[in-house]
Amino acid sequence: MIEGPPRFRKKVKVGGDTEAEVFCADEQTEVEVDVARWQKLAVAVLADQGVRGGTELSLFFVSQNDMSELNSEHMGKSGPTDVLAFPIDGGEVLEMINGPTGATRGPDRPPPDRGDLPLLLGDIVICPEVAVSQAFTHAGNADDEFALLVVHGILHILGWDHDTPEKTLDMQSRERQLLQAHHWHGDVPVNFKQSQDEDE
Repeated sequence: MIEGPPRFRKKVKVGGDTEAEVFCADEQTEVEVDVARWQKLAVAVLADQGVRGGTELSLFFVSQNDMSELNSEHMGKSGPTDVLAFPIDGGEVLEMINGPTGATRGPDRPPPDRGDLPLLLGDIVICPEVAVSQAFTHAGNADDEFALLVVHGILHILGWDHDTPEKTLDMQSRERQLLQAHHWHGDVPVNFKQSQDEDE
């Protein structure tokens, strides 16, 4: 798995100076979702991570039944979860921004070429019903929960993970930074209760 980017490396713009494209779809009816708001947050987070135009990300909001099927098919787990991330070229974008990470590419796969854009970063799938049901014990309220799941999904797409305690702390720290900059536009609210053992 590709690790989070080095902390002090200068960001490199990938894809020029235009914004990354984020395609959103609300495919459920149980919870009202402000799709435009979360699309705007996703674009801002990608830009903050050094990802610009020539890249595409999809963000889907689905029902519990659909999420249960995806969770079973792709993760081997039963029941719905809050967010799933399916990277496509997200790791390549991370490598363009931060340089080689030591992750294996296979003998026949050349390094990424910035001229081969657009890159498809991947798909993020969020279940609003699960988000709302866990919001109080996880992020504090539904609004912050949605924002956290969008940011969490994007970081996974870009190669971040929380499979070790150190990576978990790094990822949560970066999530808070991104939420503070692009969701709260200031300090972290006192009701933000981000779990120490996030699960996909």
